[in-house]
Amino acid sequence: MTLHVPNSKARELKLDYQSIRAQSLKICEPLDAEDYVVQPITDVSPPKWHLGHVTWFFENFILLPHLEGYQAFDLKLNYFFNSYYESQGPRILRSKRGNITRPGLEVILDYRQHVDKHMAVLLDQFGEDQLPKELFDFIMLGLQHEQQHQELLVTDIKYILGNNPLFPVYRKKEKETPESSTATPSFLKVEEGLYEIGHQKEGFCFDNELGIHKVFLQEFEIMDRLVTNGEYLEFIKAGGYERFEYWLSEGWEWVKTLETKVPLYWFEKDGAWQQYTLNGLQPLELQNPVTHISYFEADAFARWKGLRLPTEFEWEVAAKKYSPDIPKEGNFVESGHYHPNAPQHEKDYQFLGNAWEWTGSAYLPYPNYPRLKGALGEYNGKFMINQMVLRGGSCATPHSHIRHTYRNFFHADKRWQFTGIRLVK
Repeated sequence: MTLHVPNSKARELKLDYQSIRAQSLKICEPLDAEDYVVQPITDVSPPKWHLGHVTWFFENFILLPHLEGYQAFDLKLNYFFNSYYESQGPRILRSKRGNITRPGLEVILDYRQHVDKHMAVLLDQFGEDQLPKELFDFIMLGLQHEQQHQELLVTDIKYILGNNPLFPVYRKKEKETPESSTATPSFLKVEEGLYEIGHQKEGFCFDNELGIHKVFLQEFEIMDRLVTNGEYLEFIKAGGYERFEYWLSEGWEWVKTLETKVPLYWFEKDGAWQQYTLNGLQPLELQNPVTHISYFEADAFARWKGLRLPTEFEWEVAAKKYSPDIPKEGNFVESGHYHPNAPQHEKDYQFLGNAWEWTGSAYLPYPNYPRLKGALGEYNGKFMINQMVLRGGSCATPHSHIRHTYRNFFHADKRWQFTGIRLVK
């Protein structure tokens, strides 16, 4: 698989491997034993399953084919931890992952140690040398795959705890919420023109970012920050969930199924709004970006405002123009805040971090998309139907994992991820 990354020395890659693998365990440290097995809905996988699945990926795709004499930890685990790879044999249904009470957590941690030890053996074989490109590409994919699951771990843990009637605290925030204020939004102008879309820089990218191509964009203006809780609350108070004219037909049918017509994790008690966060139930901070919003809700809000969502191409061009560098101080998972913040300074446009931004673009292949063969051809391409593209990363995304060209994708009704809204006119 060509990922457009330069070869790297084995020692450097080993350090990256150890760091990323340790981060997955760090995310799970605050959990009680019972938290590891819960699966409240099909979208949410138990934390124990995530820890096993990313380990299975390294064992199945790297150690078994590339480390001579490697003995699998337990081949029966393939049935549990194969996610969706038809080429890799039968697997447990996604909705049944919460039934995996056995093997226990101790076995899964032993499994991780077994694989980590043998990955070190594999990398030590190369000493200070460069790895063969194919092997390096596979390991890099495995690391990026684990970072994807680290974000899923954060959001799945939040759903598990946020649906517990006690609203337990996951971890006391390591940093206080930064002081911030939200001014009236302004709009950033992007000139009409022909622009190149897709990954062009050195470094890793997923195959769905490839197929560099040109798009013509008419002049547009894009909001200089994300939509806030306060602005979304105005939509609710104006009867936004009760007026069909703002909603797509499918979205209107979805709205009718909601028990409470508010964003996920919002609660009203004695006339005051609260929001569940990983720091427990907190007063709703009106200046912070609204999050845990479905595409249906984002689109309806935009219609209510008389505006629209950006296309993914408009978003990419605007983000590259106004936030060309990924901010080191941005609100990513490393901040330990686990919640979107309001802008921290005048030019904090929030394009990267805080909340994934819904776009008005369907998830489809780019022109000249490299359709891969074999198991890794199942990684992205087969999901390119009935889903919408999101851009920008969130407060649960690792800083080293995001790019301007990164294409996330979900079905229009999903909102357990940190998903938010930016508008265009």
